[in-house]
Amino acid sequence: MNKIYLSILAVSLTANVYAQKSDGTVKSLVSTEKAFAQKVAKDGQNAAFTAFAAPDGIVFRPNPVNAKKFFATAPDTKDLTWEPNYARLSKSRDWGFTSGSYVAGGKTYGHYLSVWRGKDGDWQLVMDLGTDAIKPIKGKEPKNTFVEPTGTYKPKFASAKDLKVATDIIYSTEKTLNTMLKTHGVQAFSGFINPDARLLFPGTEAIIGKDGILAFNNRVIDKINLKTTQADKALGGDFAYTYGIATIDYKADLRESFNYVFIWERQADATWNIIAQIFTVAER
Repeated sequence: MNKIYLSILAVSLTANVYAQKSDGTVKSLVSTEKAFAQKVAKDGQNAAFTAFAAPDGIVFRPNPVNAKKFFATAPDTKDLTWEPNYARLSKSRDWGFTSGSYVAGGKTYGHYLSVWRGKDGDWQLVMDLGTDAIKPIKGKEPKNTFVEPTGTYKPKFASAKDLKVATDIIYSTEKTLNTMLKTHGVQAFSGFINPDARLLFPGTEAIIGKDGILAFNNRVIDKINLKTTQADKALGGDFAYTYGIATIDYKADLRESFNYVFIWERQADATWNIIAQIFTVAER
């Protein structure tokens, strides 16, 4: 091989490593997540988040801030690694989320949840939240669950009014959940959580499955109040997210405020259940 060919090959390989192309599959979303982590290792987190975040993308540090603005001046580091173990994609093929574990500074272990939006053929990071956690025993880590959607659906003529009505359903659902949390306590979650849901809570391992989540809530939490900041819904009509502030009264006579992100999935009967929850301590 001559030097010119080798140079072209090197440029091509580099481009492929950091490609963030969306082809409407979960596989491309997971590949983007991995390319994102690789760019942090090579160029630092500031360059990586600036490259992958949407213009309106949000990160929690610990409270929500615009990602591009935050990483324009944040202390930089390359000592941040992560690996997705869960990814889902809407039938619209342009909205998905990933979750997994990270290690910061070579020693701090945690969970993360990220929301992604496909635009102009690329995946853009819309939201990213992480929380410190307990590292699971080797061999007990969550298994990789990367689910390709069945079929494709995206409305062609949805007006701004139609989209607002669709999103208002998510606000209304979370409002109903919050009302029931006030009247029925944490047991109210039982009617709003999928059997395969996962909870990412500070200081714990990932809790996967409705029964485990309810048992944790009943053991640890006395009361919880949600204040929704924002909601958004995939055009496929099957997934949505909410984020806001959760005020938790523990059974240990302690109150704490958290930023939270919930991922919601539409059920066969048109109701909405939570399939992923993450909490991180909020800054007062």
